[in-house]
Amino acid sequence: MNIKEIAERAEYLRKTLEYNSKLYYEKDSPEISDYEYDALFRELVNLEEQYPEIDLPTSPTKRVGGRALDKFEKFTHNVRMGSLTDVFSTDELDDFIDKTNKILGEETEYSVEPKIDGLSVSLIYENGVFVRGATRGDGIVGEDVTENLKTVRSIPLKLKEKLSYVNVRGEVYMPRRVFDEINAEREAAGLQLFANPRNAAAGSLRQLDPKIAASRRLEIFVFNLQEGSLYSDGRECVTHSESLDRLDELGFTTLPHRCVLVGKRAVTERVCELGEARPELAFDMDGAVIKVNNLRDRVTVGEGTATPKWAVAFKYPPEEKITTIESISIQVGRTGVLTPIANLSPVRLAGSTVSRATLHNGNFIKEKDIRVGDKVVVRKAGEIIPEIVESIKSERTCELPEFEMPTVCPSCSHPVSKDTVGDGTAVRCTNPACPAQNSRSIVHYASKGAMNIEGLGPQVVELLISSGKISGIADLYSLKVEDVEPLERMGKKSAENLISAIEESKSRGLERLLYALGIRQVGEVAAEEIAAKMQTLDNVMAASFEDFASMQDIGDITAGAIVEFFADEGVRELCEKLRLAGVSFNAVKEKKSNIFEGLTFVLTGTLPTMTRDEASSLIKERGGKVSGSVSKKTSYVLAGEEAGSKLTKANELGITVIDENQFLEMIK
Repeated sequence: MNIKEIAERAEYLRKTLEYNSKLYYEKDSPEISDYEYDALFRELVNLEEQYPEIDLPTSPTKRVGGRALDKFEKFTHNVRMGSLTDVFSTDELDDFIDKTNKILGEETEYSVEPKIDGLSVSLIYENGVFVRGATRGDGIVGEDVTENLKTVRSIPLKLKEKLSYVNVRGEVYMPRRVFDEINAEREAAGLQLFANPRNAAAGSLRQLDPKIAASRRLEIFVFNLQEGSLYSDGRECVTHSESLDRLDELGFTTLPHRCVLVGKRAVTERVCELGEARPELAFDMDGAVIKVNNLRDRVTVGEGTATPKWAVAFKYPPEEKITTIESISIQVGRTGVLTPIANLSPVRLAGSTVSRATLHNGNFIKEKDIRVGDKVVVRKAGEIIPEIVESIKSERTCELPEFEMPTVCPSCSHPVSKDTVGDGTAVRCTNPACPAQNSRSIVHYASKGAMNIEGLGPQVVELLISSGKISGIADLYSLKVEDVEPLERMGKKSAENLISAIEESKSRGLERLLYALGIRQVGEVAAEEIAAKMQTLDNVMAASFEDFASMQDIGDITAGAIVEFFADEGVRELCEKLRLAGVSFNAVKEKKSNIFEGLTFVLTGTLPTMTRDEASSLIKERGGKVSGSVSKKTSYVLAGEEAGSKLTKANELGITVIDENQFLEMIK
């Protein structure tokens, strides 16, 4: 074939693949088999590689992801990507409509739309071709994630009309079905599960390797035509709903379930209908958006200092579901605490399937009178952790026995005792050789906040223990590739990656090691303070109760727990094994300055150019502290994109809120 025939064949393949991809992903009615599709796809890849002159940026082959990036470049938005004022009750929604109608009249039209729980992005097209995509960031500056966005199949790489400039805003999300499938795959591989579809989508879009983003099967709903678009073809939209219809014509996937309504009652009823429909939707939504539909009327209503006055976001309360407690099991933690777990009839809740919820302790069960067989109300605390709200006693059809905490450990049959630390509600196994404690201690040691050994999740730990490869933490450093490779679901590459991650963990430093050892009462913050003060593990082991109690954030109970921990002969033996294995006993974090001395920061949302861990390190290196919750003691809240309840609380308390640019200026 000559080059013209090759180009014609390539174009035929592109059209065929696009047509069948649309049938498969959007209409769920494929006309060819996966094998046939893959064969056509491979043929196109081969042609484009062999003849670069026929390769096009809009080819379906770009959907699988190109080369990995070193970093994301900053991108300044042409149109500010702002946020909306939140309302939390129908009274507040009615107040918004009353104020707007007073300005515009009672016949004002409102667009009511689902608020998709995902990651907001802008997409830019020139001459009908997708050229740039970026995250919202702080609304002014985001991250250029063009290559990752090309892997989102519902984003058209080429519009149906060749318009000179189009800029749209949309919400990238992970469908619930995909979220469940990916979490099942991660669980089987021993990897940490995603908390919810929103976090999964945000993390996927910020992967430096586009192939990883492609594997996450993200989708998008476009919800706004940004200012300055489409005017080149002479068609100016009068209303927001017209602009969305126009975007449909161009090939975008716009917001579903949207409608235009007049009147307070109609709008409120529609918002409630959307809320009731949430469990049946294929995607997560955390609210409804209500906007003045006429674009000129928006100018009349005007803008506030931070948000427009012509729109609000109605936020739904935490979703609650009724399910049944099928049984109560006991989980033995790494410190020996016995925690009762409610095993539930699976129920879809706040974006994931929930089948277990913590019951905290025996006192909690007695106070709420929770029994096996009860119908219970379950919700997610902060949309993440499943919790039992109450048991529905009126639903009991017979007398159910009360639950009693066990008197012996379910893992080792060793007698248990009431904990003397804290409020005395905990029941603890005091056997230091308890298998359950050992397994969970290893998992904790390898966790992200501790030694961060990627790939060493609970299932892999269980495989290593059951196969006799390890019996404790120190044995990890004796593992070889040939020890790991034969294990179920491993293989050579996975084994090599695990051994490499274990080797890297040796240099994490004293602060990580102290937390990883699982000392009771010692979290990440306390571990960092101890490491900064003591500098070496040998100094920590030699320190007295008074040495620890004199530290700012170490109380008497924690000081006693540390001294007791290192007095144990088994602990000292473990530390010596770690020393011989080459694990660093020295503090690695040195203060670069004291500019944040005495200041406490809280981080929330996704920052434009750095992770929260990176920002936390910058704060701690300069003498500051990082807290997980906002209080009156908080000095600053560092807020990024899609900041949540922490930002709301900061505003309520009058805490200073800063963005990444202001934070970097403070460091300078």
